[in-house]
Amino acid sequence: MKKINIDEELKYIEKVNEINKGKTLKYYILTMGCQLNENDSEKLSGMLEKMNYKKTLNMEEADLVLFNTCCVRENAEEKLFGKVGEVKKQKENKGTIIAIGGCMMQEEHIVNKLKQSYPYVDIIFGTHTLHKLPQDLYKALEENKKIRDIIDIDGEIIEGLPISRNDNIKASVTIMNGCNNFCSYCIVPYVRGRERSRNPKDIIEEVCSLAKEGYKEITLLGQNVNSYLRVEREKKIEFEEYEGVNSFATLLRAVNKIEGIEKVRFVSPHPKDFTDDVIEAIRDCEKVSKIVHLPLQSGSTNVLKVMNRKYTKEQYLNLVEKMKKMIPNIVFSTDIIVGFPGETEEDFEDTLDVVKKVHFEQVFMFIYSRRVGTPGDRMENQIPEEIKHKRFDRLKALVESQIKENNDKYIGTIQRVLVEGTSKTNEEMLTARTDTNKVVVFEGSKELIGNMVNLKIISEHMWYLKGELTH
Repeated sequence: MKKINIDEELKYIEKVNEINKGKTLKYYILTMGCQLNENDSEKLSGMLEKMNYKKTLNMEEADLVLFNTCCVRENAEEKLFGKVGEVKKQKENKGTIIAIGGCMMQEEHIVNKLKQSYPYVDIIFGTHTLHKLPQDLYKALEENKKIRDIIDIDGEIIEGLPISRNDNIKASVTIMNGCNNFCSYCIVPYVRGRERSRNPKDIIEEVCSLAKEGYKEITLLGQNVNSYLRVEREKKIEFEEYEGVNSFATLLRAVNKIEGIEKVRFVSPHPKDFTDDVIEAIRDCEKVSKIVHLPLQSGSTNVLKVMNRKYTKEQYLNLVEKMKKMIPNIVFSTDIIVGFPGETEEDFEDTLDVVKKVHFEQVFMFIYSRRVGTPGDRMENQIPEEIKHKRFDRLKALVESQIKENNDKYIGTIQRVLVEGTSKTNEEMLTARTDTNKVVVFEGSKELIGNMVNLKIISEHMWYLKGELTH
C-alpha cells in the first residue's frame, strides 16, 4: 500500500518552531464526533506541541484555536458556526490563529459558508490533509495567507506523525480509513473516502510501542473494522503480511499476543461482514472484550433495505444467536436511528422487538437528522419531528427498563477490571470498566490506577455498578 512520505511535511514543524522560538504559545483544540476524530486530534496535538504550542483548556487564552469537526449530526454545524463566531473578537484583539479541520471540511456547502460568513478563518483542511497542518500553519504565519487545503480524492495512509495522547492507560489505534458501504443516511464515505487499510506491520509496531510505554488497553478503530484488508485482498493491492496478519480476525489474534496489553476493544464492525473467523477470534482471545458493538440502526427489514444496510431483521437476530452460542458470555451494544424517512409505526415496532429480544448492554439512540449530499436527505417521506421525538422517548423508556435487569446479573460476581482513575463525581473513589464496558466505582488506593484488579460487584445504580476489592 502506498504511503505518503511525510519527511517534507515534518520539515515545516522545524520552520514553525523557528518562528515561535522564545515565545510562550498556547493552543486550544475542540474535537467533535467519533473516536476516529479523537485519534486525529491526538495527532494534530502531537504536531502542534512539536511546534512550541502548549495545550490549554481555556479557548480565550489560546494563540491558536483548532476545531476538528464531525458532520454526522445536524447540530454539529450549528455548534461549529457558534464557536467560530465566539473566537472572532479574540482574533481581532490578539491575532489568534483559527484552524478548522475534519469531516465537515469535506462538504462544499460548509466551506463556502465559512468563506462567505467567516472570512477571518486562517486555515481550513480536510480529512485527507491533516498531516499538512505544519505547512499550512507556516504559510499562515510567515506569508499571512488564508489556507484552504482540501482534496476530494481518497487520502493515502499516513504513518509517522507525532502524537500527543489524552490518556496514559488507554489508547486508540486506527487500523483503516474510509468506508465503502454508502448507507443512505450517512455522509462518512463522502468525507472520509473509500476503505484503505494500514499495513499490519505498522499497526503491530504501534501497539508494541504503546505496550512498552505502559498502555494497558487498546481500542482498534475503523469505520468498518471487520472488513480490514478485504479491499486489498479483493483488488490484489500489495500489502506486507506481518505476524500472520491478513484479515481482521488474524489482527485480533496478533494484538492479543502482545505482552503488556491487558484489554483489546474494537469499533465499529458491520453486521453484514461478521465472519466466523472473527467470531472465533473474539471467543479464543482472552484479552479481547466480550462486548461487541453491533450497529442495528433499525429493526425493520423494510427500513434496513432503504438504508442500504444489506441485512434483514432476521439475519441480524440470527447473527446475535450464533454469536451467543459460540461465545456464551458475549453481550452487545448497538446504534439505533429513530425516524428514518418512510419509517411506519409497524417498522418502529420491529425495532422495539429487536431491543426486547437482544437485551443490549448499551444502546446509542439517535433521532434521524438529514445530511446534505446523502440519499436520505432527498427522500420525500420525511417523518415529522413530533413523531420522531415520541418514538425516541418510547425507545428510551424500553432501553432504560432493561438496564436494571442487565445490571442485576453482575451483583455478586468477580470482575477483573483495569483501574482507569478517580471517579468524575467523587475524588475519593476509583473508577474502572468491566470487560463489558460497565462503569464500576470502588474504594481503593490511587496507586492502583493503571493496574488490573479483581472487584466483587456489590450493588447496581442504573448507570454504574459499585464494587469492592477482593484479595
